[in-house]
Amino acid sequence: MGVTKTTGRLAVFLAAASLVAACSSATQFALPAGGAARAEAFAESSGSRGIGKIDHIVIIVQENRSFDNLFAGARNADTRSWGYDSKGKKIALRPLSMKTTWDVQHSFSAFLTSCNGSGAYPGTDCRMNGFDREGIGCSGQGEPRCPIKNAMYSYVPHRETKPYFDLAAQYVLADRMFVSNVDESSFVSHQYIIAGQASSTMNIPQGRSWGCGGPALIATLTLRRTQGASISACLDNRTLGDELDDAKVSWKYYTSAADNGVGGLWNAYQAIEHIYEGPDWKKNVVHPQTRFFKDVRDGRLPAVSWVTPTCANSDHAGCNSDDGPKWVAALVNAVGGSKYWKTSAIFVFWDDPGGWYDHVAPKKVDYDGLGFRVPLLIVSPYAKPGYVSHVRYEHGSLLRFVEDRFGLATLSASDARATSPAADCFNFSEAPRSFVPIRAAMSARDFEQEPLDPRPVDTE
Repeated sequence: MGVTKTTGRLAVFLAAASLVAACSSATQFALPAGGAARAEAFAESSGSRGIGKIDHIVIIVQENRSFDNLFAGARNADTRSWGYDSKGKKIALRPLSMKTTWDVQHSFSAFLTSCNGSGAYPGTDCRMNGFDREGIGCSGQGEPRCPIKNAMYSYVPHRETKPYFDLAAQYVLADRMFVSNVDESSFVSHQYIIAGQASSTMNIPQGRSWGCGGPALIATLTLRRTQGASISACLDNRTLGDELDDAKVSWKYYTSAADNGVGGLWNAYQAIEHIYEGPDWKKNVVHPQTRFFKDVRDGRLPAVSWVTPTCANSDHAGCNSDDGPKWVAALVNAVGGSKYWKTSAIFVFWDDPGGWYDHVAPKKVDYDGLGFRVPLLIVSPYAKPGYVSHVRYEHGSLLRFVEDRFGLATLSASDARATSPAADCFNFSEAPRSFVPIRAAMSARDFEQEPLDPRPVDTE
């Protein structure tokens, strides 16, 4: 079922996607063939009118937190301070620092376990009460003991997440953002945020090579949600970067390293063969990710940016750090204090729930989705102030926003079906608001002076 080219059932997805209008308002950038007509049609949509005011879109990818875990008690958001385990016992969520040296299981099997679904199709009609049966790296059996019992049922203390709550208080927090893939893996998730699909792959590649820089295989997911044959982890799907190239719209992907190892495991474009072997690899894949700050200062921010973290700045369990919120604050402050603020939309999302408890069951939309709920923050001078969106979003929603803005076609099933945040989360009829810096203990300069964090992540 898994293929490296867009053939078979993936071609069916793309054929369906091509029938969906991906539109945008008039723009200073060149549009692909037919883009002007789509742009004009989109501009007539009252819910999204004014999206042409956005010339710079920044997608900040953080790691491995569920909504209940990261935004417990957020005002007007759907959170729960307790959950049930597989035996029906009610468990109160307890505070647990991000600074752990161990991780929670997050994989396809972990999704099925945590979901504990009652439907005939695997992972459906989730009861959301199987988290206690996940694997965990603090079992005490040859590992450190967990600081609290049922550590999966926990939330991050608010003293650590204050920059995130401050962003939510000023801008938009979406409490119905779901990952497009069911398997809770970073490899697949990071493919979805650049290509809207991942060639039916699941979990992570076997070995440390995550893409085209070395031989590696990765398992596939069948239509019945079972594990299928393994294929090369070097894929060749069409990506948003390709569409932006065709439309002559600038883009950059900011990452720890340009190749495998030393944090490069979150570099999605290294698993796209024609990017890895082509001119975009040196031109558009930028490392280290702190180059983002310099590009903003130097007036070189592209129209579309992805920014991935290091282990220490990622919010990922096992990295023994709580610097993630400070990292995100520094990125937002860099844009907010620049000439780009009045034309920017910044999306901060977490690539998978990381095995942490969440009470909202996902809806099945296809064989690979939806996965569990994760947070989404939307920061812009046009974002509704202090607003909580209850509209359902997924990876494809962020792609759709970019596609609509620049008159691009949809790439696959996830962005074709997805709702863009443009209508519910923005008010383009208002004048752009002035930026108020987010307080945090570290600045852009602090991150630029950090030594390279060489720790690998999600290697098993």
